[in-house]
Amino acid sequence: MSGKFAALVATGVALAVVAGSLLVLALGHERQPKPAAASAQSPATPGPQPTETPTLNAPPSTPRRPAPNPTAAFASGNKKVLFLSFDDGPDPLWTPKILQILAKYGAHATFFELGEMQAAHPGLREQVIAAGNTIGSHSITHPQLTAVSSAKRHHEIFDGPQSTCFRPPYGASNPKVRADIRAAGKVQVLWNVDPRDWARPGTNAIVHNILTRSHNRDVILMHDGGGNRAQTVAALDKVLPLLKAQGYSFPAMDC
Repeated sequence: MSGKFAALVATGVALAVVAGSLLVLALGHERQPKPAAASAQSPATPGPQPTETPTLNAPPSTPRRPAPNPTAAFASGNKKVLFLSFDDGPDPLWTPKILQILAKYGAHATFFELGEMQAAHPGLREQVIAAGNTIGSHSITHPQLTAVSSAKRHHEIFDGPQSTCFRPPYGASNPKVRADIRAAGKVQVLWNVDPRDWARPGTNAIVHNILTRSHNRDVILMHDGGGNRAQTVAALDKVLPLLKAQGYSFPAMDC
């Protein structure tokens, strides 16, 4: 009997231990922290905000009156004239140097300026005009207008430097470009003589190109911006007295 009794006691103790363990596990599970509920008042995390795209200036609702030929006033008579023009400025270094050379020989020119260069160098436009020269528009940022959207083309032509003369960058034009130029109240002005000063072929090469290719009432293309124009300045100082000796004068175009 004592052996059976001891076995019963051992079984009872084992059952008590198992039951106690289960009770402890149950109580421990109830004490685990619950996840916090999201507050209805807590601000949401901001996502990416849309970036506002600036709109280009729209063209006027009604076309402006087309500008007259800027060289027409010099077409009559036997006076020999050449029209000097300078692109891609105004430049704070080269434009004043060119103005000095022009004044030295009593010559004037038309400066086809970029809107972004005017904005970057305020006051140079006024210096050009005060010296008796005229301003033409060469667009705002010098894009190829035949390869941009219609909105971009409108913006570059209508909102560029104020002038009645417009020279498309690279000379790139087509019916749409010319139509926008007319609608903006401007006239397209290209050139007859390109001495390739933009390529910096050397001062003597620029002089030679101008002397051998220029004829009465031609428009000569040169540059006062877009890079180092030391060769252009030196060539202008050489070629102007030679052309003056041939009887040429140098009026600014009517822009």
